[in-house]
Amino acid sequence: MARVRLSVEERRAEILRVAVEQIEDRGVSNVRIADVASALGVSSSLVLYHFSTKELLVAEAFAHAAQGDLAHLRRLLSKPRTSATRRLRSAVRWYAPTGQAKGWRLWIEGWAAALREPALRKVTHDLDEQWKAAIVQVVEEGVAAGEFVCDRPADAVWRLTAQLDGLAVQMTSYNVPLSRATMLEWVDDALVRELGIAREDLTARR
Repeated sequence: MARVRLSVEERRAEILRVAVEQIEDRGVSNVRIADVASALGVSSSLVLYHFSTKELLVAEAFAHAAQGDLAHLRRLLSKPRTSATRRLRSAVRWYAPTGQAKGWRLWIEGWAAALREPALRKVTHDLDEQWKAAIVQVVEEGVAAGEFVCDRPADAVWRLTAQLDGLAVQMTSYNVPLSRATMLEWVDDALVRELGIAREDLTARR
């Protein structure tokens, strides 16, 4: 059967999807253009036509994958007629290492490789700033609504996300034997501490 001819956008999306799969299987340092081409059943030259270097392919694949989680985070944070407290708790518990966010292994691979690859470092930095900005916005909304007591929302979000990132490294890299209930209790403790929320308000359904 003849292959279906794809548009440039469709072909790029297909290459990025497979590149993400190969990075997850092999790691950033071990994945090759040839691996991506072989998985697609195309030539390496076709992959290089769309992405001129492995470094560029890896950086764009990482951004492609991370944008899905970022879009979901924004949806959780922007639910209408829902308190800032509930929106933030829902988003942070999803983002936590025991949640359903799929990108932790890829993020950790990206952080490690970014030490040596400028293109990937820029992508990871830009995405990290977008994550923090989305969370800062809902914290500021909570402060304005009188739900949170927080003089410096950006500082609080830095500390909160740093804790989550650190827990993710431990859970993903070392398989630390902590229960989901314990991890989520720690996440709630951080919200109470950083935002001056009473625990009963944190768990209220509103």
